[in-house]
Amino acid sequence: MSFLTALGDAIWNPWLLLLFLLTGLWYSLRTGFFQIFEVRRWLRATVGSLFRRRGERSSGGLTQFQALSTALASTIGTGSIAGVATAIFYGGPGAVFWMWVSALLGMMTSCAEKTLAVRYRERAPGGGWQGGPMCYMERGLGSRPLALWFSLCCVAASLGGGNLVQANSIAAALHSTLGWDPLTIGLAVALCCGAVILGGVGRIGAVSEKLVPAMAGLFLTGGIFVILRHADALPAALFQIFSCALCPQAALGGAAGYGLAAAMRYGVARGVFTNEAGMGSSAMAHAAAQVTDPAEEGMWGIFEVGIATLTVCSITALVILTSGVYDPQAALDAIAGGHVSGTLLGAPLSAAAFSTVFGPYGGLFVSVCLLLFAFTSLLGWSYYGERGLAYLTGSRRACALYRVVFLVTVVLGSVGDVSAVWQLADIFNGLMALPNLAALLLLTPEALRLLRHWRELQP
Repeated sequence: MSFLTALGDAIWNPWLLLLFLLTGLWYSLRTGFFQIFEVRRWLRATVGSLFRRRGERSSGGLTQFQALSTALASTIGTGSIAGVATAIFYGGPGAVFWMWVSALLGMMTSCAEKTLAVRYRERAPGGGWQGGPMCYMERGLGSRPLALWFSLCCVAASLGGGNLVQANSIAAALHSTLGWDPLTIGLAVALCCGAVILGGVGRIGAVSEKLVPAMAGLFLTGGIFVILRHADALPAALFQIFSCALCPQAALGGAAGYGLAAAMRYGVARGVFTNEAGMGSSAMAHAAAQVTDPAEEGMWGIFEVGIATLTVCSITALVILTSGVYDPQAALDAIAGGHVSGTLLGAPLSAAAFSTVFGPYGGLFVSVCLLLFAFTSLLGWSYYGERGLAYLTGSRRACALYRVVFLVTVVLGSVGDVSAVWQLADIFNGLMALPNLAALLLLTPEALRLLRHWRELQP
């Protein structure tokens, strides 16, 4: 376990986290901070397009909204609730600021990913489209070894962080709240998941476009209600976020306090894990979208990061900071003393925050949201794993076996100890991101050309 922790730290801290930020900054500078100064343009191309009449959908593919929903299904996971709480506990309120910075820069990383995924995609067997980082690594860069590296790590990550961890989160939440048997929960989740993923990406997209908006709406409504009930504490919470980000120790007072490095580390990591901008995973869902202009799909990549991190994760953070359940000094003392209790961080901390308004139903609310978030993550990652395996084997014949293994892993994750899997998930996520970030930087001229062409066509 200590070896896995050390390996994960060696990959992520601080080199890979810095590379994520630099990639987002690079694209932001090259586009004149498009995500900020042309917000009306990309909102009109995304949210605005939902209100415009579309032609009939062609067979064998996903609508742009289905592609977005499938991508959000994997990004809005347990990390949006438990991960944000853990980041605040270990990194302080300033971690939220760096999460925002990471997301703001990641918008353009995500834009480039989705643009290139559509640019270099290929026809899928049976109709529609398929693609992702493996396609723009091989067809854009001419580097099949990088594509194989990415695909191998993608399959491993889909079974670890995309499956075992999510399944375990569902079982743990329902067992602690309702007392249900973890094995029964695992079997039920596997059955429901199988009914969706056996229908392929089309069924995953159809289910996601209904389930993702509903679950996000439920959580955001509940979170906003809690924040409004604690509205008098909102100014102080925002002051904590900004002051602790810029001068953590002075903001909390006294000699002890969170370090700036901790705030940046946990904030940036949370931003990366919740929107996956730069990891390349969600680009596989967007590659299946029915769209002709690659950069148009890039606009949905910007929107995706805005929803996953700047909206959902921000609500979680503000609920925790305004409710009063988080005590910075108590957290620091627990960390320093090495006696961090499970009730002080993760989902229990989020549940305690919601319980300040919902009473005994706060824990149930968080458990239901965790169930929905984790279940949709299973759907999204099952498709990513299939795409990685199909690229490795050169055919889809092994996908049926992969689906069986994926569903069996759901059951194992529900009843097993997955503490080590968290570390493995971090490692494989990092190993996925390395070749993808390299490809994004090397393909900058093509991504910028496509974005420039799209902008010239806009009124």
